Amino acid sequence: MASKRTIEILNIIDDMYGTDMRCYLNHDSAWQLLIATILSAQCTDARVNIVTESLFKKYPSIKAFADANLEELENDIKPAGFQHSKATNIIGCCQKLHYEFNDEVPKTIEELTSLPGVGRKTANVIRGNIYNDPSIVVDTHVKRISNRLGLTKESDPVKIEFDLMKKLPKDHWILYNIQIITFGRDICTAKNPKCDRCKLKNYCNE
Repeated sequence: MASKRTIEILNIIDDMYGTDMRCYLNHDSAWQLLIATILSAQCTDARVNIVTESLFKKYPSIKAFADANLEELENDIKPAGFQHSKATNIIGCCQKLHYEFNDEVPKTIEELTSLPGVGRKTANVIRGNIYNDPSIVVDTHVKRISNRLGLTKESDPVKIEFDLMKKLPKDHWILYNIQIITFGRDICTAKNPKCDRCKLKNYCNE
C-alpha cells in the first residue's frame, strides 16, 4: 500500500498533468509502437515522430521491415541517431516477429525481451500502452526524479522498476511514466531544474 507521502506526490502530479494515459510516440499498431520505442533510445519523442511519419509509409508492415536493406534503413532512420545498431535491431526484431510470432507482437515480458533491441523498458512500454498490463517504464526522467523524490535510492533501472512497483499504486504504474516525462522536460530537468516553479519541492531530497 502506498504511503501517505507517496499519495500526496501522486495527487500533485495528477493535478498538474491530468490522468490521460496518452503515449507520446505516434503509432497505429503494436508493431509500430515497438519500432518507435526502439528508435527513441537517446532520442526525443518529437524527433522519432518526424522519422516514423515517412518510415511507416515506406515500410507498411512487419515483413517490409524484416526484408529491409540494412544500409537503406540506416539512412532512413539516421536523424534518430545510432542508426547502425537501431537498424540492425529493427530488422532482427521484425524477422523474429514475422517468422516466430506470425506478425503478432507478444505480450509477456519474457517473449518481448527475447526480441533483438528490446529490453525491459521497451517491453514495458508495449505491455502498458498496447495490452494495458500495468507496468513501470524507467527512463532517464523516471530514474532522476524518482531519486530526487526519495521513491528509490537505486541507480539500476531494473531495481528502480521494482522499488516503484512496491511504492506506487498499480493504477499509476503506466501513468507515472507519462506524467514524469512531462515534468522532467518542463520543470525537473537534469541541469538547472526550475525549483522555483516546482510544486513538489517540499518532497525533494536535493
